[in-house]
Amino acid sequence: MLQIDAKGMYYRELNQKVRSAIANGEKEITLKNVNGQYYIGDGLRGNAAITVEGVPGNDLAAFMDGPTLTIKSNAQDNIANTMNAGKIVIHGNAGDVLGYGMRGGTLHILGDVGYRVGIHMKGLKRQSPTIIVGGTAGDFFGEYMAGGILILLGLNEKDPRPIVGDYLGTGMHGGAIYIRGEVDKNLCGAEVGILEPDEDDLKTLRQYLGDYCKDFKLDIEDIMKKGFKKLLPISLRPYGNLYAY
Repeated sequence: MLQIDAKGMYYRELNQKVRSAIANGEKEITLKNVNGQYYIGDGLRGNAAITVEGVPGNDLAAFMDGPTLTIKSNAQDNIANTMNAGKIVIHGNAGDVLGYGMRGGTLHILGDVGYRVGIHMKGLKRQSPTIIVGGTAGDFFGEYMAGGILILLGLNEKDPRPIVGDYLGTGMHGGAIYIRGEVDKNLCGAEVGILEPDEDDLKTLRQYLGDYCKDFKLDIEDIMKKGFKKLLPISLRPYGNLYAY
């Protein structure tokens, strides 16, 4: 396993070292003392596993196509932008605009996330991107979502904040959102329907949450004890009359 000390290193130099290591056949890389360096994992392909010790900067894993990134702390904004394949595991909180245009792969976050998570998320051919958040989310969760799966868990029962903000699923026209607990219809976009999960949904949740719980050493039975709501688009053009006649 290769270790790279990123302390004080300019982001371009760090990313070049990572790319060179992977080109030379390295499969396991640990980045130590990361402190805000941008673009880690961007555009990388293959099956390398990269562990980040510290807090990476914006645009983590944009356009990534295969590798696994494990972040031992918090992460910032624009993670998994247009990501095609691979996996990101974040052991802390993350910022805004996660999974923008995400076409495939998996993003697991143990803690809270900010605004506009899953915006424009879509599937590509047979791919279905997945984002699972263990804590709470801000406004515009699943905005303009076109495909894939978003799961929001709200695991910190002592957190007084609502599990999700306003404009939930606004503009949503594909995919599915699963929220653990109750959902206030007033928070949702006009096109969003709130349903009780059926047996197939519960199987889907167990499948995805099984992998999530393995990453964070959680008990899936504890998570499944509390019910979920399923959010789907019930209209493909809910705002059509506002813009076209």
